[in-house]
Amino acid sequence: MADTPVIHIGENSPERIAYLLMRDIAIVERKVFNNHPADGAAKADRKWILDTYAECIRAIRDPHMRSP
Repeated sequence: MADTPVIHIGENSPERIAYLLMRDIAIVERKVFNNHPADGAAKADRKWILDTYAECIRAIRDPHMRSP
C-alpha cells in the first residue's frame, strides 16, 4: 500500500494567508462554513468558497491587482 502524501502549508505561505483572509471575509460577510447558520448568517456554498479563495490568493500573489 502506497503512503498517502501529506501536504503541509507553511504558516506564512501565500496559500495560508489567502485562507486566513478568506475566513476574515466570511466573518465580515456573515458566511459560515457549517450547516447551522445562526443570527442571520448564511451558509457559504461551494461557489462562494472557491471564488473568494481564488480572489484572496490573487490578492496575496499580486497586491497591486485591481478588483474585477
